[in-house]
Amino acid sequence: MTPLPPIRILSPTAILGYGFPESSFAAGLKMNPDVIAVDAGSTDPGPYYLGAGISFTTRPAVKRDLKLMLAAGRERNIPVLIGSAGGAGARQHLDWCVDIIHEIATEDGLAGKLAVIPTDIGKDSVRAALGGSNGNDNGNGNGAIRPMPAGPPLAEEAVIASTNIVAQIGEAPLISALADGADVVIAGRCYDPAVFAALPIMRGYPVGLSLHMGKILECAAIAAVPGSGADCMFATLDETGFTVETLSDDRICTVTSVAAHTLYEKSDPYRLPGPGGTLDLANTAFEQLDDRRVRVTGTIFDPSPCHMIKLEGARRTGYRTVSIAGVRAPDFIAGLDDILDGARATVTGQFPQIMQDTATLLFRAYGRDGVMGSLEPERHQLPHEIGLIIEAVAPTQDLADAICAFARSTLLHFGYEGRKSTAGNLAFPYSPSDFKAGEVYEFSVYHLMRIDDPVAVFPAEMMPLGGRP
Repeated sequence: MTPLPPIRILSPTAILGYGFPESSFAAGLKMNPDVIAVDAGSTDPGPYYLGAGISFTTRPAVKRDLKLMLAAGRERNIPVLIGSAGGAGARQHLDWCVDIIHEIATEDGLAGKLAVIPTDIGKDSVRAALGGSNGNDNGNGNGAIRPMPAGPPLAEEAVIASTNIVAQIGEAPLISALADGADVVIAGRCYDPAVFAALPIMRGYPVGLSLHMGKILECAAIAAVPGSGADCMFATLDETGFTVETLSDDRICTVTSVAAHTLYEKSDPYRLPGPGGTLDLANTAFEQLDDRRVRVTGTIFDPSPCHMIKLEGARRTGYRTVSIAGVRAPDFIAGLDDILDGARATVTGQFPQIMQDTATLLFRAYGRDGVMGSLEPERHQLPHEIGLIIEAVAPTQDLADAICAFARSTLLHFGYEGRKSTAGNLAFPYSPSDFKAGEVYEFSVYHLMRIDDPVAVFPAEMMPLGGRP
């Protein structure tokens, strides 16, 4: 058989809307990529964006990145792939991003075929899968719904309460869209490497190497030294391995940086699970080719007995109000735990909802243990100042406002032993001192679901790019 020619992939940025230098992008285009692909989302910013249907990147930033990518793709007649549209990948996020694509295509006169792949999962489908698996299995059987490792079983109430539920699809629906002639493919929630691996797998390159390459490219130059989420990365794949390289003179790829990114967000250095199977890195090797390129070989793909996808859902739990204050009095800082306990008791007496667990009051002392809380090993070392965040979460915004305001005023004038001044214990950098943070969401669904045919479950909607044939 004739060996496959090398295939070249350009990753502009770690997340669509994070930006990238036009000089790096131009350098990548000079290397004649076969595809431009970008991951547009993540669960890293938390459940709010999925639950509320709002993007965590801004429209002007996303449009700027897409404008350059789409123009380059259409000029060179190479596909452009976008995964996890709008950040969280629900239908609202997908439509938001598709609207930007149509706007750019209309403004710039771009023609072509756009494939839109929604990845929302209906509540009825999830509930039916729950019933089909008799609830949940323990992750070792063939249940239709399985908990993630160390996660709880999925409750039907959590499904019902979710505002959005999405599935993290793999490369199969993307490949189907490309096979149907799509010039631009945009999908809802996507397995991060999938958009980079889809075209190579479609053309017959090894699945394991293609997905591992995508694992490196998903965060672009974060896998370089110095790392950056706002710069480009380039990969060249053949049948025995792939090479990754930077496109800026300010960065290099090293064996350490590329190997370290292979382990990014993973708990097992040898087994990296994803939709439909697992990457096996037991025999993976990293080689420094020169001062900026690293070659990777040996990664294989181990298909799973059944195709499992990760579900992500979010539900609203209340409304949040916060107040930010500074503390510098040494006696206040020394007695902070007792003072906060006393203030909490006073506020709880005024608002029994806290005792009833329908509302919460939190204090975060930055400069002491605001990041790690009770796990902070240096908690006994008293700082000279503390940034104190007062946070109230309640079923309504009015109640959250009231609890936060009462807690703030209580702490401001709280009397403690040795207090020398009655003018106030806190310094507020802002007026107004309290901020309505709005709706609060939590992940309600974070489970695995078995599907038989990912292409049939997640078909592409084909349409002209920008309304032009």
